[in-house]
Amino acid sequence: MTLPTPDRDRIFADLSALVSFNSPHSVPALADSHEAACAWTVTAFEQLGFSVERYPTIDNADTIIANRAGEEGAPTVLLYSHYDVVPAGDPAAWTSDPFTLTERAGRWYGRGSADCKGNIAMHLEAIRLLDAAGGTRANLKVVIEGSEEFGGRGGLERLIETSPELFAADVILIADSGNVAAGTPTLTTQLRGGAQVEVSVTTLEGDIHSGSFGGAAPDAADALVRIASSLFDEHGRTTIDGVDCFGKWEGDAYDRDIFRHDAGVLEGVQIYGTVDDEPADMVWARPAVTMIGFTSRPVAEALNAVNAHASAQFNLRVPAGMSAAETVEKLEEHILAHTPWGAQVNVEISQVNEPFATDITGPAITLLGESLKEAYGENSLAVVGSGGSIPLTTTLQEHFPDAEIALYGVEEPMCGIHGVDESVDPTEIERIAVAEAQFLLEYGA
Repeated sequence: MTLPTPDRDRIFADLSALVSFNSPHSVPALADSHEAACAWTVTAFEQLGFSVERYPTIDNADTIIANRAGEEGAPTVLLYSHYDVVPAGDPAAWTSDPFTLTERAGRWYGRGSADCKGNIAMHLEAIRLLDAAGGTRANLKVVIEGSEEFGGRGGLERLIETSPELFAADVILIADSGNVAAGTPTLTTQLRGGAQVEVSVTTLEGDIHSGSFGGAAPDAADALVRIASSLFDEHGRTTIDGVDCFGKWEGDAYDRDIFRHDAGVLEGVQIYGTVDDEPADMVWARPAVTMIGFTSRPVAEALNAVNAHASAQFNLRVPAGMSAAETVEKLEEHILAHTPWGAQVNVEISQVNEPFATDITGPAITLLGESLKEAYGENSLAVVGSGGSIPLTTTLQEHFPDAEIALYGVEEPMCGIHGVDESVDPTEIERIAVAEAQFLLEYGA
């Protein structure tokens, strides 16, 4: 049976309701809004004939698991997304209210519009399209978690480990990724793993007068800057002693100009690497270290003093095929080896998660790829990696090694996820909903 046309007004209504909930899990003051987002999602799937249960996790968030039985002996398909979001920051920095879905120039703006409430709206529309076309033989299982952006404690991963029967499936479709560009159907085959590394350096009993002691007294901020500098070569490429930092990406290329545009690199500023280093190599095939925070003394509070203490937070990303646990150990060894002047240094490692890779040549994911191409009217499918991390992917893969797993979704570079003025292209929601519905219609038929 032919699928009906997606109903954009219906999608907008669903997404508008979801976006209205300011639902980061990491902000206790917003617990009521987080709960409201969860409750709305439960009701939405119940209205589509699913049996829905809420499962508390160790990080005090509820994971929603919705089930709808298919024909006896039919395979099971698991659909994933999450209802929590990152904090919106200062609402005044947004062009429009971050919790009111707003259309401008053909895009819909609001926190979570792409990551990842847009994917929940996509799943809902796909199921409605599927039902209108006669339904599927497959058993459907929908998993929507509430703490994906929180990190650190692995609530859903622990639930999978303790109750794997809740997640058993033949095909796992993770809608928390997206296309390389709007209008280009894409599957993500690899995700980088990673870790958080906090480095604290102390050189003096306390801050001292720079006029009396500067020039000879060891400055902790200077020491930390030298440690950070040791992690990059003259071309900006990450270097970690004892780690291969020069892998090559074997999938689709990432055009330099497109990368510059996607990353918002300013005119005249060079991207990292040499002419032999492709952007895809740098972001999908190699480890990367980013200093995501640095503290000594704020400029507004500057004193004529030598710093006794400084600290920094580093984010490590590790490509598929490389152990995150082993790499972060090497990173710690590197930091200690490159600490100058005998400065006292403390390294704290947290949130270690392993990278993920999936095979898209199985029959189910091949069918999904064909469904995506058909929905987009394209003859080819982009196959890419991602610099992001979704820790649950490795947990699911460990527990269900025979399941076919795919990553895709409504997010594309223009969405600006996690930033001010996050947005989604509604056409992406429509096309991916059609592709998902078409896959479910044909799978196991």
